[in-house]
Amino acid sequence: MPNLWKLRSLESLSIDYVSDKIAIFDEKFVNLNKLAIIDVSGFTGNCKMNILTEKTFLFLPQLTHLHLSKCKIQHIFKGTFKLLRKIVELDVSFNTCLRFEALENITTDLQHSTIEILKVNYIHGLLGLSTVLKTSHIWNLKNTSIVRLEAAGNHIKRIESGAMKFLPESFKSVNVKDNIFSVGKYIFDLTALPISTLEVSDNDSPHDVTTSYVEECTIKEETVTINSENNWLFKELPILEMLKKEAGMFVFPVPGKMTTLALRSSNMKFELPKLNFSANEIENVILSDNVLHTWTGPFTNLKKLTHLDLSTNFCSNVSKTFFSSDFINLRCLLLQNNLLGLVLPTDVNGEIFQNLYNVECINLSKNKIANIPNLLFKEQHNLERLDLSENMIDDINFKLSHMKKLMFLDLRNNRISMLSKYAMNGLDSIAKMNTNLTIDLGGNNLVCNCDSLSFVKWIVDTPTYLHRQSEYKCKTSQNTIFLRNPKEVLKTIQKECMSYGGLIIGLTIGVLMFIFILCGGIVYRYRWKLRYIYYMVKVKWYDPEPHSDNKDKRLYMYDAFVSYANEDDTFVHNKLLNNLEKNGGIQLCLHRRNFLPGNDIATNITSAIHNSRKTIVIMSANYLASHWCMFEYNMAKMESIYERNCENILFLVFYKQMSAYDLPLKILEQVHCQSYIEYPDDEYGDVVFWEQLKKAIKSY
Repeated sequence: MPNLWKLRSLESLSIDYVSDKIAIFDEKFVNLNKLAIIDVSGFTGNCKMNILTEKTFLFLPQLTHLHLSKCKIQHIFKGTFKLLRKIVELDVSFNTCLRFEALENITTDLQHSTIEILKVNYIHGLLGLSTVLKTSHIWNLKNTSIVRLEAAGNHIKRIESGAMKFLPESFKSVNVKDNIFSVGKYIFDLTALPISTLEVSDNDSPHDVTTSYVEECTIKEETVTINSENNWLFKELPILEMLKKEAGMFVFPVPGKMTTLALRSSNMKFELPKLNFSANEIENVILSDNVLHTWTGPFTNLKKLTHLDLSTNFCSNVSKTFFSSDFINLRCLLLQNNLLGLVLPTDVNGEIFQNLYNVECINLSKNKIANIPNLLFKEQHNLERLDLSENMIDDINFKLSHMKKLMFLDLRNNRISMLSKYAMNGLDSIAKMNTNLTIDLGGNNLVCNCDSLSFVKWIVDTPTYLHRQSEYKCKTSQNTIFLRNPKEVLKTIQKECMSYGGLIIGLTIGVLMFIFILCGGIVYRYRWKLRYIYYMVKVKWYDPEPHSDNKDKRLYMYDAFVSYANEDDTFVHNKLLNNLEKNGGIQLCLHRRNFLPGNDIATNITSAIHNSRKTIVIMSANYLASHWCMFEYNMAKMESIYERNCENILFLVFYKQMSAYDLPLKILEQVHCQSYIEYPDDEYGDVVFWEQLKKAIKSY
């Protein structure tokens, strides 16, 4: 031990201390009257203090803060701290060879001190048996002003019934995390505790022996005495029945003045049932890092709750009544790292969060959410921060225009390629009234092309602040770029879309016009052939052709079909019919006589031409002016070309003199290429005319 007697003004001392025997701060410290803080912790230096006795701090009664953590202390005898009446904070944590029963010696010495903070974390060995917090361990604290007690990591399984009643009114905070608490009758004493913060996290959590802090201890006899009432477990006593009241609701006893309840990492693996808390002042509840897989509820009598952490619980089912109307003052709700993507999409009417009117922060990140119903957040008018990052969302489909106070919307690392017009309008409506609105789209597969042109334009024009916009990646038609300059990206896309759009429209119109003109030309070019084929199909379908015994010879119903205008029917019926049919034995087909009633005119014409060996055209000005006459002429030409192997079946008879200028080109062409005959005015010529006509009709 160094000689420090000259440092009379010394107030705080941090030194190494190594002793294999009884540790003593000897007379060298007698003149250090102002020394109030001593730190010999093994965390800040090298410390080994095997045994502490009443002589250890004999010359330091003025100490207010004493740090003896991780000093390999084996024994603390009664009287060690008896003279430290001014002590405010005492830390003997991580002296695992002490065992938990050493707490009684420590508190006995502190009963007349000014102790406020006592730390006895991890003073029970990792491989030791489970322990019980007894009345004798803490009853000496009843006359102190202790504010905080830390007893984490001591294998505490139960608390002796009635022990907690000896804690003073000054007691506000307790940390007993990383123990192995089971349910016992002691839980009914919780309501009498004056504490405001209870930390019970990591309850029943496994320890890694290879990495945990372990000391080599002298062998002590393991003797644990447990009052029979402290061995009451769920399966051994009907504790649940004792907690039940009306309607089968569990009443969970909690200290009346407690404001914080922490049960994180406590290996809780069950459903959260319908639960009513006893009268309390609870503001913060932390139940994270457990396996609370189903939240049934409702939780009631939590009207002062402002912060609820249910993150990392593998929850995939939430009752629509879990968040009761008693959550009226809830401000922050942490639900990240669960499996709520399996249940939230089914809440189409927004009933799960309907009672959370005043919530300001909701964290739903890492929940495998692919779709959010439109009305899920319908009652969250006061929401300021919404975290939906690390999910599988491809667009904002839910209503958010009513969230006038929204300041930050986190959509990082989802599957968004672009935002819909509905989403963009909703965000803009908020940004117009709330200039602090920020949205984070980082880590999404954004697309910058013609389909997303409106989205890129929104990025440029929106009053919404895009968090770390320069780091956004956007996939174009050629590569992936950073949106450091969205205006340039927008101009590039607009040029591409305009050129492609004009080209596509021009090409499409051009191709359609070409096809239309081509089809029109083909139809016009072969209009008579198409009409002929159409009517011939009808004719052959309804009126089969007569067959001859000679396969090379075709039978016809008529020798000739007479095509004439109605104005020329006097010549046809008075002269043509008498000279050819009555006197010449030639069977003629006339439309007034031989057309079948009930058939349409075009079909009758086509059938008559097809079933006649020849077609006689009585050419006149009246003929050229008649639509049906020209139809008969063209059908006869089609019959000649496509059915008779270009045989000349068309015979023109010019009934009256006509100038070549009066004839259409197609008639004039027929006159020049084929034979025709003119009807004479004299008697001799009349005889020759009929003979020549008979001969032409009968020729093959």
